[in-house]
Amino acid sequence: MGDRFVALEDGWAAIKSAIDKLIKILSEDMAQQSKAFTTIEYVEVYTKCYDMCTQRSPHNWSEELYTRHGVTIENYFTEQVVPVLQGKRDEYLLKEMVLRWKNHEIMDKWMRKFFMYLDRYYVKHHSIPTLHESSLEKFRTLVFEQVKDEFVGGIVVQINKEREGEIVDRGLLKDCVAVFGKMSDKLKIYEEALEKPLLESSKDYYLNKSQDWIAEDTLPVYLRKAEAALETERERVDNYLEADSKPKLVKVVETELLKEHEKTLLEKEGSGCRALLEDDKREDLARLFMLFDNVEDGLEPIAAIVKEHITKKGEDIVEKREAAMAAAQSHKEREALDPAFVQALLDLHDKYRTLIDNQFQGHSLFQKALKEACEVFINHDVGKTSNAELISSFADRVLKTGGQKLSESEVEDNLERCVQLFSYLSDKDLFCEVYRNQLAKRLLNSRSASDDAERSMISKLKLRCGAQYTARLEGMVKDLLTGDDFKKSFKEHVATNAASLLGDKDVKLSAQGSGECVTVGNIEFSVDVLTTGHWPSYKMVNIVLPREFDDCMDVYKKFYASKTSHRCLKWVFSLGNATVRAAFKRPYDIQVTTLQAVALLAFNGVPDDQWVSLQEIMGQLNLEEEVAKRVMHSLSCSKHKVLEKEPKSKGISRDDKFRVNAKFQSPMRKIRIPMASLDQSHNPKRVQEDRSIAIEAAVVRIMKARKRMNHTALITEVLAQLHFFKPAISQVKRRIEHLIDREYLERDEEEANVYKYLA
Repeated sequence: MGDRFVALEDGWAAIKSAIDKLIKILSEDMAQQSKAFTTIEYVEVYTKCYDMCTQRSPHNWSEELYTRHGVTIENYFTEQVVPVLQGKRDEYLLKEMVLRWKNHEIMDKWMRKFFMYLDRYYVKHHSIPTLHESSLEKFRTLVFEQVKDEFVGGIVVQINKEREGEIVDRGLLKDCVAVFGKMSDKLKIYEEALEKPLLESSKDYYLNKSQDWIAEDTLPVYLRKAEAALETERERVDNYLEADSKPKLVKVVETELLKEHEKTLLEKEGSGCRALLEDDKREDLARLFMLFDNVEDGLEPIAAIVKEHITKKGEDIVEKREAAMAAAQSHKEREALDPAFVQALLDLHDKYRTLIDNQFQGHSLFQKALKEACEVFINHDVGKTSNAELISSFADRVLKTGGQKLSESEVEDNLERCVQLFSYLSDKDLFCEVYRNQLAKRLLNSRSASDDAERSMISKLKLRCGAQYTARLEGMVKDLLTGDDFKKSFKEHVATNAASLLGDKDVKLSAQGSGECVTVGNIEFSVDVLTTGHWPSYKMVNIVLPREFDDCMDVYKKFYASKTSHRCLKWVFSLGNATVRAAFKRPYDIQVTTLQAVALLAFNGVPDDQWVSLQEIMGQLNLEEEVAKRVMHSLSCSKHKVLEKEPKSKGISRDDKFRVNAKFQSPMRKIRIPMASLDQSHNPKRVQEDRSIAIEAAVVRIMKARKRMNHTALITEVLAQLHFFKPAISQVKRRIEHLIDREYLERDEEEANVYKYLA
């Protein structure tokens, strides 16, 4: 064995002496802990242990040293640590526990150094706990378990004191929490021993707080307190608790302060969610959203209240309009209410769209609430004029000249807002029909303020409803663009083919008209060629035209025939415009429709004092009575009365007589005399026909794919496919019956409520 043989007791005595010195330093001299042993002292102890573990059997003392290492640790804990801890409470216990844990870490470090050879070979070869693992386990069972309840309770008490505003030693709490984490690599002890009781304590604490706050605070104050509490708990985790506790602790606070009392808070009298919306408390609404956004299903009740509130505000506007319409004395007064009504809807939508985008962060639940609320009151029509017509008319005022002066950006903004309201309409097809008629008037009367704005509006509608929806609108704009080229071609053609165009007519022809106009005799004219399928259908008036007008038409017919042979020209005189030079006490240029111009020309050569009856005018011009009345009303009863009427009245009757108003005068050289349209703003019959076609097409499309389908399922799917209007179920049933009559479908012989597709 040689000179290095070490007997068990002799060797242990040397090692024990170093351990005793270590324990003494830990208990008495804190300043000496970092340099408890010199290098020489440490090497001597390590060497002694090494020699005892490397001797041959039966003198290899590895097992005995491993055992004595454990016994030494146990004795130290039971004799010097536990008795001291058991005598402490509250903050004193926390400080003592932290001190004893730090001492244990120092002791464990030196003990592992002394017995390092055991860890390297004996422990490794025998698959037993390392010295560090063994030491940790003994601390947990012999020390921690003995004072666990008091230790955890002390930590919870300190946390609750801090919640109440008292100043506590956060550094101490952080050291206490660290003890749990260092006793287990995976924080199991922390979760079981500290986190669970802490969450239970937090639940009780905030349960009591919530009851006190609800009783004494308004909703905004309560929300601010809840927000502060959540922020404090997050900060607490960041300062001295384990990071994994944050979501759990926050959830407890959210549950006790928010989720459990949501209904009570939202319905709180005088300060609940409805009051915040009514008073436009945007900061408080943003806080409400932020807090309940993290609560499971927390936003649904808020969204329901928002929907209810917006619906009520919209219905208030509708009711206000109903009252104003009932109080209005005339049709003109009722019409004057329309722009204000649409503007009120736009302002309401802007207000709550901004609220949802900003305070509610554009959340889909609130977007849906806004949509469903707007669909209620925007489809609530008042009087004979539908909201679809009113919104279209509002856009018409924005787009046409002579209305409100708006910058390009203001026009674009107003159009976007109009289209947003349009998107909530259930009768989008009706809007399109009305808008198409108004667009036609703007284009044909040169009343569009901006071609770019017109195209922008159409593109907005196309974006929301697809190319099929705007195909005819785009076709109308395209007609006028290609029409400009056609006008240039006509002018060039006239300049080079005057003789062939006029034949032997004694009419002077000149291509010196303004712009793309052509002059035939004394008349300067131009023609817009429209594609029938794109434009609305107009009333055809077969008026007897003056010879000069006929000559102009003949010129154009010959030109058009030279350009195309498969298209037929139909002249729509009700859409034409003319400027008539009238000589009263001074000359005036009067802008009128073609029908008005022909009626005025009928008074040429008639003495100023001679009366002409309505019947005579109707016979001379070949006009229907209704058309003649509208024409003569505009010339004799409007602001600019270029004709006198006998008897004097606001309306036109069959027995009325007319003559030139020799006393007429106006401060303006150029005057415009508008005339009531011969056509409706839309054709209700055509709208219904289009709807019937759309319903039948949907039914056939669905049945062709399914072959066989029951009545309820078919109705449901048809309604889902019709995006531009919402038909009554009875209307869908009628179209199904029509398809059965026309043998597109048939009823199942065995099941009467089942339909089959006939190929």
